[in-house]
Amino acid sequence: MNTNEKKTAPAGNEPEMAVTIAGVTFKNPVFTCSGCYGAGQEYSEFIDLSKLGAVTAKGIADVPWEGNPTPRVCEIPSGMMNCIGLQNPGVKVFKERDLPFLREQNTGVIVNVVGHEEDEYLRVIDALQDEEGIDLLEINISCPNVKNGGLSLGTDPKQVEAITRACKEHAKQPVMMKLSPNVTDIKEIAKAAEAGGADAVSLINSLTGMKIDVERQTFVLANKTGGMSGPAIHPLAVRMVYEASHAVHIPVVGMGGIVKAEDAIEMMLAGASAVSVGMANFVNPYAPLEILDGMKQYLIRHGIRDVNEIVGAVH
Repeated sequence: MNTNEKKTAPAGNEPEMAVTIAGVTFKNPVFTCSGCYGAGQEYSEFIDLSKLGAVTAKGIADVPWEGNPTPRVCEIPSGMMNCIGLQNPGVKVFKERDLPFLREQNTGVIVNVVGHEEDEYLRVIDALQDEEGIDLLEINISCPNVKNGGLSLGTDPKQVEAITRACKEHAKQPVMMKLSPNVTDIKEIAKAAEAGGADAVSLINSLTGMKIDVERQTFVLANKTGGMSGPAIHPLAVRMVYEASHAVHIPVVGMGGIVKAEDAIEMMLAGASAVSVGMANFVNPYAPLEILDGMKQYLIRHGIRDVNEIVGAVH
């Protein structure tokens, strides 16, 4: 998207939906969550990706990752659990195969960056420095399904500040840190990311959970634990978005259990400048556009001309 893009007056009764995050203007505030959308190719068979605010690509490492052993996914009441382990083809394949596709979609492009340690994150960032068509880098310091890096980096404020600062020193694109809910105080983590120079933060990643098959008396997931996502975590996500948005002066992108327009609106009222739709895509590939349409109808019904007016409006 064009960082110098100017907002234009909405036509007719259409409310203004454009949002600006870290200096980048997106056509609307509905994004897709990393890990739930690949690079958008499969979903492009169902929906017009150009109608989304942004596609967030699945986490990309410096080399291919195989992920965790199977079984890696299971259904739970009001959601799902996964322990995929950030399986991905590596940054070289992403640049050669996925990024060219995303550039053609006329939508925002956010690349999720993963690693086990700081140097691995920085190698991905360096590899993407001069690539056109990337609007934001989302640095994943919150995945609960890798044994090193990810969550271990994202729960200590000092480490969060340090890894954020290192990423900012290498990145040419704006940096958004993806935060974990598996912490005592999300406000301190958000403030640490801001202190390290983050241009934005996104939250929440999945919660760590466990499911046991009582008949077989064994773990359902091969990894024993997995990341819990879906409607069941939404109230917790709203609370953390609210707390984080009060603690920092940078934009917050909210995610966690968003399956309908009311969920997205709730996130923005709590303080999110945009939202990302994750697990809902597995159930309904049309979910992001249905959510976007529902948000527009809400704004029209309430006589609100610009979606930015509802950001933090609960206060």
